[in-house]
Amino acid sequence: MDASDSGCGDLPPVLSSFVDAFVDFSVSGLFFPPNPAPSPVPAATRIPAPARLVAVGDFHGDLPKALQALSLAGLADPSSARWTGGAAVAVQVGDVLDRGGDELRLLYLLHRLKLDAAVAGGALITLHGNHEVMNADGDFRYVTPAGLEEFRGWAFWYRSGLAMKRLCSDLDPPRDPFRGVPKSFPGVKEEFWEGFRARIAALRPNGPIASRFLAGNQTVLLVGDSLFVHGGLLQQHIDHGLERINQEVKDWIMGLNGRRSPPYLRGRDSVVWLRRFSEGPNCDCEQLEEVLSMIPGARRMVMGHTIQEEGINGVCEDKAIRIDVGLSKGCTNGLPEVLEINAGDQPRILTSNPLYDERWKQEQKRQPVVVKEEVREGLAILVPEIRLKEVENKG
Repeated sequence: MDASDSGCGDLPPVLSSFVDAFVDFSVSGLFFPPNPAPSPVPAATRIPAPARLVAVGDFHGDLPKALQALSLAGLADPSSARWTGGAAVAVQVGDVLDRGGDELRLLYLLHRLKLDAAVAGGALITLHGNHEVMNADGDFRYVTPAGLEEFRGWAFWYRSGLAMKRLCSDLDPPRDPFRGVPKSFPGVKEEFWEGFRARIAALRPNGPIASRFLAGNQTVLLVGDSLFVHGGLLQQHIDHGLERINQEVKDWIMGLNGRRSPPYLRGRDSVVWLRRFSEGPNCDCEQLEEVLSMIPGARRMVMGHTIQEEGINGVCEDKAIRIDVGLSKGCTNGLPEVLEINAGDQPRILTSNPLYDERWKQEQKRQPVVVKEEVREGLAILVPEIRLKEVENKG
């Protein structure tokens, strides 16, 4: 097709949609309906409690294990990768990026599941983790060679799409996200330069992957009485304002609020790095209760970020629930577990861990009062009523 082709004037919308679908499928193997531009209206920071609420921990670039977790929760069919959660609301607490080689495919998968869930009357909400923030900031300390190769492949197809669109003079000239990105990186092996360049172009503020897949993330979210955040919240974060944090981070990802992340996303006491309530058994319960008391209706804080080798657990009378089980092969290759909160019930854990019977026996020794319950679809509750309930999926 020649740019001067007189018939091009009738083609721009069709051509642009075709090219976008072609690039999407080439990168992810998935097709999407036409995507509207990201809404400037902020997503809700506080939403009512649904009949079924599910929380899923960090994925870290491991698509097969992520699908196992989503399937365990009844949210996605692992063979078709389509939403099966109906009207459920699911929250993934961040850290989709780094440590693995399926980062882009995970972002695409989660995006399509969000579209599917909305059609079914449900919702999939993703949060920012510290690794999303790091990558948008250009900090690639935890990137793998496989991750760089995936982004290098994305760059090839994305540039191909740009070239196709430029053939039609009636299309608005597409923005080149690679403009201004260095072509060489001293101290980095030359074989990785293209991957680094692609990653910077894709994930920096207003980059095509950042604006499409990360800008819609929340940083903090209250669903019913459950407060979700990747690292944790302190009093100063509440004083800054939860809605304000979400909007400022969205603006930053969209390139409207400076090149570098806001201060409350950086440092050990930041929203995405904090471990005070998620590391070890000695949680500062008094401070946690003070934080929760500042947020009307908040009963518990649900966090990822810190790997729980013993599986999902709660401390401070389950006011702090830690759900990062390190499932990625790039972490500890933990067995998938998810947290389920049904209306009117205590939170419980769904697990595929065949060793949990032994864990439960040990728990019995510490807890003399044991309540077993029947669960539909063959799931059996295996821990006392007074604690988080864990369910083994035999499927």
